[in-house]
Amino acid sequence: MRVIEEGKAEFLKVDPDGYRGYVRENKPHQMVSKLMSHKDAVERFIRDGDYLAYDCNYFQRGPSSLIREIIRQNRKNLWLCGKFTYVACALLVEAGCADRIDIGFIGFGPWISRAVREGKCKIYEYSNALITLRLKAGAMGLPFLPARSFGGTDGFERSGCKLVEDPYTRQPVLLVPALNPDAAIIHVHQADEFGNSRVFGTGITHQECALSSKRVIVSAEEIVSTDELRRDPARTSIPHFAVDAVVHAPFGAFPGTVQGYYASDPQGVVEAMGAMYRGDFRDYLKKHVYAVASHEEYLDKVVGAAKMIEMRRREPIREGYVS
Repeated sequence: MRVIEEGKAEFLKVDPDGYRGYVRENKPHQMVSKLMSHKDAVERFIRDGDYLAYDCNYFQRGPSSLIREIIRQNRKNLWLCGKFTYVACALLVEAGCADRIDIGFIGFGPWISRAVREGKCKIYEYSNALITLRLKAGAMGLPFLPARSFGGTDGFERSGCKLVEDPYTRQPVLLVPALNPDAAIIHVHQADEFGNSRVFGTGITHQECALSSKRVIVSAEEIVSTDELRRDPARTSIPHFAVDAVVHAPFGAFPGTVQGYYASDPQGVVEAMGAMYRGDFRDYLKKHVYAVASHEEYLDKVVGAAKMIEMRRREPIREGYVS
């Protein structure tokens, strides 16, 4: 296959056989309980220097409680998979946890300009569609997948993509390198203690994240019985053998929404977005991360029962979003 042009950016090493070997040696298929706390899950499965993927964003079924725990534990040198996201990347960079981002789409603001200018963060450009394809390739055990977009753009040179001659048509086609993240964090509606998980309603790449990543932490609004999942097995989109840890995290997406469970908190969204656009997260991090020791304490002291009741009341959708 003839390479016509190549992007100049660094990208995570493509090693599908190495990933398969890791899974074979480290992902037992036995049904063993993986329930643990936020603290224990992050301590065990998120390491300095990891490539970290997460599904959805800080305002839409995002793994927000796990992101806050990663910051609380002061992880360093993370490389982020920044797709369909807003505040999470800003929080992790401003807290000193992340220093590289593969950007599909992230909420812009002075924080990223300053971080890049000061050498605190490197960015590599893709698109939401291309990053989704990269994760899909990783989940399929392939080294790449083709696409008919992004070639000829300014972003191409700042990516790890290649433009090649299609051996069938002899026309140019773009290849995106596969992604096999070191770790993924995914917030779901329901999971059993073994890691079998359900996502109701809109999803993005929760299944691809789980099946392409070496280590996977699932946080769940509800822990349900395996018998409940077996009554409707088609709704289980993440299998237990892909998951390393299960964390019970009611309101784990706060201040965002989880479809069918609760609406977002307008005050919390404005507070987070305001910090991002000001480029100053010091007060936000102090209040929402460092002032408490756990997610449970956060719900009790920062969010409060009255707000959680109101968020549940304002979520109008029920049909199809709960079991």
